Amino acid sequence: MVAVARVAPLALALAVIVTLAVGSASATRTRPAAPDQTTARAFAVQVAVPGQAGASAAPVSAPPDAVGVGGSFAYPADGSVVNAGSVTSGAFASPGSSATSSASAQVSTVSIFGGEVTIGTAIAKANASATSKKSAAGSSGSGVTGLVVQGQAVTPGVGTSFPLGDWGSVVTLQQGLTSLDTKGSPGTRSFVTGVQVTLTVDHYGYPAGTSVMVGYAEAGAKAVVAEKPAPNHNRRAKAPPRKPKKHAQKPKAPPPVAPEKPSLTVRPPPDVTPRLTAGGYVFPVYGPSSFGDTFGAPRGDLSSGWHHGDDIFGQIGEPLLAVADGTVFSVGWNDIGGYRLWLRDKAGNEFYYAHLSAYSPFAVNGRQVKAGTVLGFMGNTGAATTPYHLHFEIHPVGMLYLGYDGAVNPTSYLLAWQHLQDVDFAQVAGWAPPVSPTSAAPKPGAILLSQTDISTADGLDPGSLQRTLKQAAAKTNRG
Repeated sequence: MVAVARVAPLALALAVIVTLAVGSASATRTRPAAPDQTTARAFAVQVAVPGQAGASAAPVSAPPDAVGVGGSFAYPADGSVVNAGSVTSGAFASPGSSATSSASAQVSTVSIFGGEVTIGTAIAKANASATSKKSAAGSSGSGVTGLVVQGQAVTPGVGTSFPLGDWGSVVTLQQGLTSLDTKGSPGTRSFVTGVQVTLTVDHYGYPAGTSVMVGYAEAGAKAVVAEKPAPNHNRRAKAPPRKPKKHAQKPKAPPPVAPEKPSLTVRPPPDVTPRLTAGGYVFPVYGPSSFGDTFGAPRGDLSSGWHHGDDIFGQIGEPLLAVADGTVFSVGWNDIGGYRLWLRDKAGNEFYYAHLSAYSPFAVNGRQVKAGTVLGFMGNTGAATTPYHLHFEIHPVGMLYLGYDGAVNPTSYLLAWQHLQDVDFAQVAGWAPPVSPTSAAPKPGAILLSQTDISTADGLDPGSLQRTLKQAAAKTNRG
């Protein structure tokens, strides 16, 4: 079973205020987008059977933002129609005058109809944005790897179709755009499906029309724009001008008014993505995860004022990796980031990791590490009110003079960085500062599971993790 976690909205909902003043020419109105237009949704797997109840894995929608992480999926229980080893999804939406939304789904190790179709990985990503002047949407980052149809490896393409004998078909990377534009209010929507297998005749005990979709993402955005004041037809007829009074006194000047104090404004985040180095970067989370573009979202409850990075959602205790060769510094606690650390690469760029549940022995100030080194483990310490996640920031060397506000949007970097599949966890033991006895975070001296151990544990089943930890501890003691 896949857990779906609801996340508090990452941007304040836009309040629609209508001011009506009878007889006043200053009345204003705000025209919002339709309530279902700045939205996102995704699912990892969906099975539709005519006349029968189907099933879906990790279905999520936004707003509010949501993620579905980890676990496997099978339909029916024996997995004869579809079996997936790992499913992940996420949906994020921020309505307003500058509306954005994004959705993603990732599915790994898939078998359909008893192995007639197998998939290594299917990734579906959709995004959309809209302002009062323009809108844009797309499905960049989507892809399918390791696709085998009836024992034959095939190359997936956009809208490419492959026959399944005389009983079905396989279509890859179906995608499209829909305009949501109306007069004065730009908007657009995009969708993408990783792989869809459809029966054209009765087969495998299921009727024609049975469909299995693997990886689906949809995102739409429509800007909220202000309307011009509506004419007031209830205004009284204009009264005839009065005759000027004789010896009228010159009007007195209004009394001086003290100037208002300037309001505190937050510097908008820079819309730049500078090149860091020639390469060598890796994704900061090992294991199933999901994230969206939440950079720059308002953070009125924090001193920073706006979101300086992206939140990468996952399971508690997932290893967090050094994204590059570099030096660890500023390891410790603060009230917002909880257990956090910084990493400086050899070019001088800096990376911030926050809300850790525990550190590894490599998380020591001044320690030189390689890309992929385990620095700590995912958690929700500090001001993290959402599910377990890593708050991750990028501070390029050329913008360090701006201080903490020298952060840039990490989304495009995270999409490009390689996901490590062969991290060596040997000889790595976790440690953590003192934590509450009721905390779910790994305790000091925790044993980090090896890849073999991880494959036997289900992160959504605490009993499974406990059993695996005992087995790993027993192996360590025997060694």
